[in-house]
Amino acid sequence: MCFSLCHINSAMLKEHYVIFRGLMTFSDMCIVFATFFLGFYLRKHPNGYYQMSDYLILIPILLIIWGVLLYCFGMYNSFRTKHISDVLFIVIEAALVGCSLFGSFIFITKMNSVSRLHIVYSFLFAVMFISIEKIALIQFFRYQRKKGFNTRNILIVGTGVRAQHLINLISNHPEWGIRIIGLVDNDTTKINTMICGYKVIGSFNDVSDILHNCVVDEVIFVVPRSWLSKIEKIMSMCEIEGLKVSVALDLFELKLSKAKYSNLEKLPLLTFESTPDKLLHLFIKRLFDLGVSTTALIVSSPVFALAAITVKMTSRGHIFFKQQRCSLNGRTFTMYKFRTMVEDAESKLNDLLKYNEMKGPVFKMKNDPRVTRVGKFLRKFSIDELPQLWSVFKGDMSLVGPRPPIPNEVSKYEPWQRRRLSMRPGLTCLWQAYGRNKITDFNEWMRLDLTYIDNWSLWLDCKILLKTLPVVLFGVGAK
Repeated sequence: MCFSLCHINSAMLKEHYVIFRGLMTFSDMCIVFATFFLGFYLRKHPNGYYQMSDYLILIPILLIIWGVLLYCFGMYNSFRTKHISDVLFIVIEAALVGCSLFGSFIFITKMNSVSRLHIVYSFLFAVMFISIEKIALIQFFRYQRKKGFNTRNILIVGTGVRAQHLINLISNHPEWGIRIIGLVDNDTTKINTMICGYKVIGSFNDVSDILHNCVVDEVIFVVPRSWLSKIEKIMSMCEIEGLKVSVALDLFELKLSKAKYSNLEKLPLLTFESTPDKLLHLFIKRLFDLGVSTTALIVSSPVFALAAITVKMTSRGHIFFKQQRCSLNGRTFTMYKFRTMVEDAESKLNDLLKYNEMKGPVFKMKNDPRVTRVGKFLRKFSIDELPQLWSVFKGDMSLVGPRPPIPNEVSKYEPWQRRRLSMRPGLTCLWQAYGRNKITDFNEWMRLDLTYIDNWSLWLDCKILLKTLPVVLFGVGAK
């Protein structure tokens, strides 16, 4: 009877989750649909009438954009451990990206009759009502779980320090609705002892009886690496009986990497990554790079022409300076800049190394005698770096990312510094945004780059771009 109850309970929870996720998606799409018309009626047509036919074709596009973004950003994952701040961030992030995509669609299709203000209204109202809906759901579920409803029963395998940390974490969050029915350990002498207020109810050999006599929704393994071969039998048993199994992935003491599960054909892989792995976000970053670089290359073409003529007329040599630089994970590419130095500048570098003002393998000098008069002006306002937009367009660089080093500098890096190569280099970065050469410590520069990598988000890119503008316009810290 208990065996059947266990399976019925687990199956019902899974079925309830699928139904709830479907209902929540449907509810969100209804809100998007309703706010689209709300925005339409708030923004009156200048001629005094509404052209509804011009807008109806946009509804499926809008629903698809909102639905895909909310799903990909994790809105419909389990609500059990979500904070209100997590939900608000997902909604705002989806709205910002969605509004950009929707606006781009209208621009590309040249639907000039569509009011831009109407689009802004519809997205703002959608953010407001979806946020209210999600906050109400979270508060309702928390209230229910505190009353003992909608709870999940878990069995924890392991009693060590890591298992105790998990127990304390669950105990400190009663709103999650997770109920620990007991602990299991390989050591039979620990049976009936108390760990962090919970009883060790059996050993590995007792797991089968525990599963059959108790309602268990999930088994969580928090065991040492040396136990992995010992728990295989229990995991197989849970698999056969249809129980959800989770294994704590903090098996290795890695401070930076994040673990994720993936498959290569039928081979399961446990992957550890210390770089951003949000593929959708990275794809949006690439689309943004492509769009901005294309537009900037076209808009700044008069500046290109003027700079090229000025460089050619004021000093002997080529218009462009080209140099091999390192890109993602050590790939090399040819980077172009407007030439700001005399033609034979590279051959004179060794004579100036003693004047280097940067601590580390990078050379920076305030009054470098190799820089031409026009070159100083181009550098001060970063005009010399405009040709790098071509590298951004090709994909060798991004708008925001660690600055691309030369191979000779990379060969002198310490191991921890090489991690800055794990993300595509950019036109600007935290170092550039904070005043460029005001920072003279190479290690501090590297730490800023790693801080960017560890905390990367689309919003961080936007903040760096906004902060870079005044630095470039006023020539702050340029050398």
